[in-house]
Amino acid sequence: MNKHISIAIIATTLLLSGCQSAYYGAMEKVGYHKRDIMVDRVNDAKESQEEAQEQFSSALEEMQALLNHDGGDLETAYNKAKDEYESSQDAADDVSKRIEKVEDVADALFEEWQTEIGEISKASLRRNSESKLRETKRSYEQLVRTMKRAEGKMAPVLTAMKDNMLYLKHNLNAQAIGAIKGEFTSLQTDISSLIKEMNKSIAESNKFIASIEGTK
Repeated sequence: MNKHISIAIIATTLLLSGCQSAYYGAMEKVGYHKRDIMVDRVNDAKESQEEAQEQFSSALEEMQALLNHDGGDLETAYNKAKDEYESSQDAADDVSKRIEKVEDVADALFEEWQTEIGEISKASLRRNSESKLRETKRSYEQLVRTMKRAEGKMAPVLTAMKDNMLYLKHNLNAQAIGAIKGEFTSLQTDISSLIKEMNKSIAESNKFIASIEGTK
């Protein structure tokens, strides 16, 4: 059995058990340290934001198609827009879960790092490691701030989408569609702002990964 398969089996088993400390310990035994896990999780969070960007853009397009609907099956257009809203909710949930995983491994990594600094006997090496830890923490804190800002912009967008879908659910006609057109401009602006924040977060993720890999 190769190393990658062993890691996958260990990861699946321990993640299902929900014991993070045991998971980190087991992964370290096969040469996969908290720093490696952190890089992977930041990458995962970045990818989930990229996917959410695409999903929110797609939802916006379907809502635009619904509002501009002219002939044909109105319910089909509504269902497409509703499906995209629900997929956007799923994408947002995935982003939040990925951020939580980043925070979890960061706490474990920094705690371990601080403890092990105390075990370094040579003062110059200890100071150097303390400096690297402070630098990595600053970079991480900036990363989390940008991630959280982007995450925070998803909720009002999803709320507006949900309001529109629920309103139209029981009033699916041209008059009802006309009534929410005024809301659409605001929704466009909010989604555009969300995508910009996600771009900043994605850029910050790339910057953080480069910085932490450079400290190996």
